[in-house]
Amino acid sequence: MKKIDILNFITDFRKSPNAVKTHAEILSHMKADEVMLTNLLNELQQTKVLRQTERDGEKAYQVVTR
Repeated sequence: MKKIDILNFITDFRKSPNAVKTHAEILSHMKADEVMLTNLLNELQQTKVLRQTERDGEKAYQVVTR
């Protein structure tokens, strides 16, 4: 799993650039270790590529820049 895979899933290959995906959706799609996924998401947030938001009471993420 790479960071770009996460970004592509969230943006749906640029078809919906403002899409918001929950942590659970990303975890189930990537089928990866939760700790590793959390680390990658944190790195993307620190570089200001991802923004953490909230959707339906769950932690969610939106791509800010690519």
